[in-house]
Order: sequence, then C-alpha cells, then structure tokens
Amino acid sequence: MSIDRVFVAGAGLMGHGIGQVHAAIGKQVTLYEPDLARAQAGRDRIAGNLDRAVARGKLDSAARDEILGRVTATSDMSDVRDADLVVEAVFEDVEVKQALWRELDALARAAAIFASNTSSISIDALASAVSPARRERFVGMHFFSPVPVMPLVELIRGAATTDATEAAIRELADVLGKKLIVAADRPGFIVNRILMPLLAEAMRTYEEGTGSAEDIDTGAKVGLNHPMGPLELADFIGLDVCLSVMRVLHEGIGGEHFRPPRVLEDLVAAGHLGQKTGRGFHTYPRG
Repeated sequence: MSIDRVFVAGAGLMGHGIGQVHAAIGKQVTLYEPDLARAQAGRDRIAGNLDRAVARGKLDSAARDEILGRVTATSDMSDVRDADLVVEAVFEDVEVKQALWRELDALARAAAIFASNTSSISIDALASAVSPARRERFVGMHFFSPVPVMPLVELIRGAATTDATEAAIRELADVLGKKLIVAADRPGFIVNRILMPLLAEAMRTYEEGTGSAEDIDTGAKVGLNHPMGPLELADFIGLDVCLSVMRVLHEGIGGEHFRPPRVLEDLVAAGHLGQKTGRGFHTYPRG
C-alpha cells in the first residue's frame, strides 16, 4: 500500500526523530501530543536538527524549508483520520501504550497500518488493544536513537501481522535508507535482548566498586572498541527507559542477568535519568 501521510503519536526524543526522517523522504507528517506546546516543541527540535544540517553543509536552506513544511504539530487526535501509517512513540509502559492505541483505533481509517516503536513490549500485547480486524495491520517498528543518524530498524511481527503489512514496512524502511532486521515477538526482541544484560553488568561492576564510571566506560571503549561506554550509553538512552526494558526482560524471561541493578533503581527513584536530567552515572552540563 502507498504510505503518504504519517501520524506520529509522541513528539519526544524518538517521536520527533521518526517524524523528521519521514518528512525528509517526502511524507506528510503530523506530530501529536495531547499538549500542543509539547507537539510544537517536537517540531522545533526537528527545525533545530535541520538548521544544524544546513550549518554543516549537508542540507541547503530550500530543502530545510521543504522538509519542515511537511511537518505539522497537533493536539487533536482526530487528525489521525487521514493517516496511512500511525507510529506510536510514547513511554515504554504497556498500559499507557494500550490506552493510546484504543483511542487511535477508534479514529483511524481501516486501511491504516499501526506501528509501535516499542523497544521491548510484546506486539501481541499491544495489538490486543485494537479491534481484531486491525491486528493484521499491527506491527513493531523499532527505531534507534538518534533516529536521523542510526541506520537500523527492527521489524516485529505479531501473531496476526500479514505478509502485506511486513512488505509495506520493508519498502518504507528501504526508502528511509534504514537497514531492517526481523525479530520474533519476544521480550526485548534482538538488540535489547543483547544490550540490556551488558548495561546491567556494567552497572553491577560500578555498584560493587570494581571501577569508577569513567574507568568502566574507558575499558569498554578502548579495550572492547565500543564507540560509547555502557554507562554513558545508558545515560544517553535514559535510565528510566533502561529500567523499564530490563523489567520487561526479567519478567518475561527471568535470569539474574536481566534483573535491574539496585544502583539503577536508586538513580531512577531519585530522578537522575541520565543526559536528559543532567545526571546519571555521569554528570552533564545543562543547556
């Protein structure tokens, strides 16, 4: 099916990036938040990203204006009625996501594809919130942050997802210039199933006093040739997001290597969520 209009529910860190990459390939994008100021803030972040691309000589001003002109901010969920693709990019909480999908299902046209950007939650669990007829067009489409830079997308099929739906997402990912991998509907899918135990072990190493945050990250970067240290990466992802994903993995699979470390629980409880709050395993200058 042709995908020309994309409705992105959630205009935060992931949502605004998802909106940007679709607008960059000529799609009409609607960024939705129930608070219009937050939706507009997402559009403003896209404008900032495009301005930086112009300053670096990667984009000209005319192209910048064309891309941004294809992005609309809204607080009216009924704007989903014209969408060919609906992408959900809200907090990694199954009840929050299910409640949103119920509302969207009541408004979106029958032919629209529903895609969740979930990084760990079962696609079938999310699809249970929509009508049975809709479930064949429900799929996981997991982008990675920052979306305009990271070239990977995980496609996750639910039990009812059809070949036609998968084919449409494959074609879209190709136009987006993304490498697509297919994961079974299991907790954490592929990437987070591998990544979260690594981050958790680095956190436990820090918690036990084996090394400082700086030395643990340097060990991974220099000794393992990782581009970013595991604690730095956790701060970048968001410690609240890491905690949510680890809980899904531990509840769904079990095993001590998936259990969230106490230091992570404590940091999140204290509101220290990483880069977005200025403090996590490291501290970051605000602004």
